[in-house]
This record gives sequence, structure tokens and C-alpha cells, in this order.
Amino acid sequence: MDTTKAKEAEKELTLALLYLSRFAQGEKFSEAKDFYAWKGYNFDILNELDEDDYIRQGNHPTRTKSVYITETGMQKARELLDKYGIEDWK
Repeated sequence: MDTTKAKEAEKELTLALLYLSRFAQGEKFSEAKDFYAWKGYNFDILNELDEDDYIRQGNHPTRTKSVYITETGMQKARELLDKYGIEDWK
């Protein structure tokens, strides 16, 4: 198994946790296309994920309490779940 540096693992696992703790606003979860997550994570990591277009923090990142997970972020998170052997929600 390849090793992952701690900094990269923190970023990857933050995205995976955002994905696993996601929620939909006003839609049934199983039918939702747009997902959000609470942003109680390292702000530097959140900023990097935003720059990589995995999440969007909005126009005022310091004021918002949730982030939007982009389609690219959803896809990358699913890949990370596979990488780390984490089962997705059924």
C-alpha cells in the first residue's frame, strides 16, 4: 500500500468527512442533486478544497457555516472512500 503524507491525508480525509456528513436542503436525500456540509474543519484545508473546486464556501466564507460540495468534490470523495476502504451510505 502506498503511504500518504499527513498533510495530504488531512485534506483527503476532510473532503471524505464532508461528503459523509453531507445533507440536502429541502429535498429527499435519495433524490437530491445538491449537497452541503457543516464546515467545522481546518479553515486552511477548506480554503484549499475551495481552490481545487471540490467545495464552495460562498462570497463570505468567514460568515457561512456550511459549504456546497461540487460534483467534482462528490466524485473525488467517492474515490477517496475507495482509497481508504470506507463504505458509503446505502
